[in-house]
Formats: sequence, structure tokens, C-alpha cells
Amino acid sequence: MTSWPPPPVSTPRPSPSCRPSPDHPHPSKEHIRMSSIGILGAGRVGGGLASALATAGHQITLGHRQPPQQTAADESGGAVAIRHADQRTTAATTEIVINATPGDTALERLSALRTELAGKILIDVSNATRHSPDGLPSDLCYPGSSLAERLQRALPATRVVKTLNTMLFPVMTAPAELSTPPTGYLSGDDADAKATAAGLLADLGWKPEWIEDLGDITTARATEALVLLVPHVLRRHGLRPFAVSLAR
Repeated sequence: MTSWPPPPVSTPRPSPSCRPSPDHPHPSKEHIRMSSIGILGAGRVGGGLASALATAGHQITLGHRQPPQQTAADESGGAVAIRHADQRTTAATTEIVINATPGDTALERLSALRTELAGKILIDVSNATRHSPDGLPSDLCYPGSSLAERLQRALPATRVVKTLNTMLFPVMTAPAELSTPPTGYLSGDDADAKATAAGLLADLGWKPEWIEDLGDITTARATEALVLLVPHVLRRHGLRPFAVSLAR
């Protein structure tokens, strides 16, 4: 889920990667091959995912809108190395790509990378919304559809998976911090791509029972619509981590 401002009231590496063995439908770290992952978007969402996945052992390239000055650093100043590049280079030189760019401009931005993204897995964690004056979501950009569906249509040679878009950004990389177990939803047409995404979620601390595979890419319109809950929650409670989860 896109990060918003607080409301006014308060081993050479083989190619992809992260695929579970047939005996382990929910991959854990020991069943995951480390991958080269490109993250498009260097804000709080992209930077947080980059740091967490690099700590888990993946090779990370963080993609900026403009070519960055530094070539290698860790966002937090720690020991893990994160490569920095422009977004086209990031998409072209990594095995798996995560879209953490603003959802309202992501379709145009990623459509321009069609060649670089061909044959790859694209994990989309963004929400395409219009915003109210306080910077919080007010409406969907694609009512009756979803950004994930539009991306899959625009990128037919890319396997798109939607996930991690139903929570405030800190929960993406620290799901166990919540007092109630969160749910991470998966939507996508390709079962292997979703298994890869589930493997990366496991590296971020998501337990198998917290991951809910909803089905094909059209199911992303349901999870993307959940973003309309967010402004009301944030205005009442401030920027406290939360997720929209299933209770059974």
C-alpha cells in the first residue's frame, strides 16, 4: 500500500527463484533460492522492502526516477549492500521486479518498460488512487477494474502478481508486529509467479497461514478497492500500522 502523509488529526544465482518444492506449497527460507530483485520506487515503501529483502540475502537494486549519484549503499546505513540505478536499468538487470511507484502513474511508467519487463515476474504492491486535499485516497483510478489488471494487459509477456497493498507500509516488512495476525492477499494468473511472491513474503516474516491466494488477476480489483477504508482509519487513529485482514 502506498505510504501517505499523516492525517491532520494526529552459488551463482539461478534464474527465478523463490519457487517452492512440490512437497512445500508454502515456501520457507530454506526452500528459497536467493534472487536478484529490482524495486521500482525509492520512497518509504520501496526503501523498506529493499532493506528487508537485502537483509534476507537477496541481491537488491533500488530503482530511482533519475540516475542516482551513489552506486551502492544501504538506506539505513547498515551492512547490507543495495545497488542503486535508474528504473529502466533496474528492470532490465534483475530477475524479479517489485512496483513500489505511485499507483496513479504506474501504468504509464511500467508500460514504457515493456521490453525490460518481458519474461519476468512483476510484483505490484501499489494502489491507484486519486487524492483528497489532505493527501489521502479519495477514489479509485480504475473503478470496475484494477491497476494490476491494467498492468497485465499492458505487459502480456510479464507475469503480474498483486500483493501487500492492503496494509500500511510498515506492516509489509514487519507483519508480526501487529497484535492480530495480518493477511497478505495474492492475485495473479500464473501459479508459479504467485509461489515466488509467497516465498518473498516468507522472507519478510509472513507465515504461510497469513497468505491468502484469491485467484486470478481480476481478484486484485477487490483488494485494491479496500484502500478506500484507509483514509477513514488514518483520520481517526493516525499513522498507526494496520492491515485489512480475514478473521476466521
